Amino acid sequence: MVWFVVVDRSGDRCHLRHQDRSGFFSLSLAVLLFLQMWSLYQIERWIDRPPGAPRPRTWGLWRHAFDRLEDIRLEDDRSRAEMAEWLARFRQTMSLLPDGVVIVDGVMHLEWCNPAAQKHLGLNLERDEGRLLTNLIRSPDFVDYMLSGRFDRPLPFVHGDRKILVELISFENRRQILVTHDVTQNEKADIMRRDFIANASHELRTPLTVINGFLEHALSSEMSAETRQQQLRLMAEQAQRMHRLVADMLTLTRLESLVQQASADTVRIKPLLNRLVEEAMALSAGRHSISLMAQEVDLKGNHDELESAFANLLSNAVRYTPEGGHVAVIWGMENDGATLRVIDDGIGIAAEHLDRLTERFYRVDKTRSRSTQGTGLGLAIVKHVLLRHRANLHITSEYAKGSCFKVIFQRAQLASRQD
Repeated sequence: MVWFVVVDRSGDRCHLRHQDRSGFFSLSLAVLLFLQMWSLYQIERWIDRPPGAPRPRTWGLWRHAFDRLEDIRLEDDRSRAEMAEWLARFRQTMSLLPDGVVIVDGVMHLEWCNPAAQKHLGLNLERDEGRLLTNLIRSPDFVDYMLSGRFDRPLPFVHGDRKILVELISFENRRQILVTHDVTQNEKADIMRRDFIANASHELRTPLTVINGFLEHALSSEMSAETRQQQLRLMAEQAQRMHRLVADMLTLTRLESLVQQASADTVRIKPLLNRLVEEAMALSAGRHSISLMAQEVDLKGNHDELESAFANLLSNAVRYTPEGGHVAVIWGMENDGATLRVIDDGIGIAAEHLDRLTERFYRVDKTRSRSTQGTGLGLAIVKHVLLRHRANLHITSEYAKGSCFKVIFQRAQLASRQD
């Protein structure tokens, strides 16, 4: 109950009158309702503001509510930041993977993919997001695999010039992961391995057949001393051929299995070439003229590997140059680095064969290769040695006029004379 004091103008005495409270309570409720609505309005505005915005002034229970809301908002902001950080890390990690990762929804619409998947499948995330994956990759084998619903085995299929292995993995009710792996190089390696085994078997079969035939003939019949001597000589030649072939295969296998760079020992190239030219003269047996011009330029690398590569180049020049021909060996500095040239005026090589000369067992003329006792692996060994020494091989040739094999070593491979 509220009492008011009223002054009576007719006298000095004050009279207390009891007034009706209904009007006052209505006004109080209106003010209180306004304050509550204002607080709610302040909350709504504050929630819509960016994180870190100043909090409006509040009192009483609203102050406590604002404190709780602010704590919840800060925790939500921290959770969002952590989720964004984890998402960024996930995408960065996926971007570094050599395998492709594609995320699709339950009906095969593209949601996300990493750069490897874009490369493997020809996708573009900005352009293709939300599109049906089977519309983007039109390979019949791929479409059948995606629509079959049987994903217990991965699918190999050819896409462009690549062979891709894909596997679908379900990880949510409405999402799936497609993993892609480029097996093109593996397929090429398998083909090269099969070809290598087939070629090696073929190369070994001929000398083994000759030796086995002579041995059977020797065991089954009498022969004169001259015939026996001739057959023994032929068997010795075939045995030497097998020995060279096996030695070259072992050398090539060892070079291909090495992953580190060649050692950085100082290799004195001029004395090495002097000795190799003497060996080439012995191989020539006076049938060719061989000249050497060499500067005092040394390399950093593996002596045995460089000797093997240079020896193959010189022996090939001698073997494929007719009697009376000339072989020139030139070593020294040029503008693009240290350069070795092996030049001959031999039979030459047709242009269509030049790109394949360093392939294992590749021969331009198989009949002539056998007569010159080549193994077909010499230039493959040269290629791998030069790769390990960061050098390049350039071949120029004209049929029936001769060839030039030019090896260029980078300046970083040069060794100081004080080493």
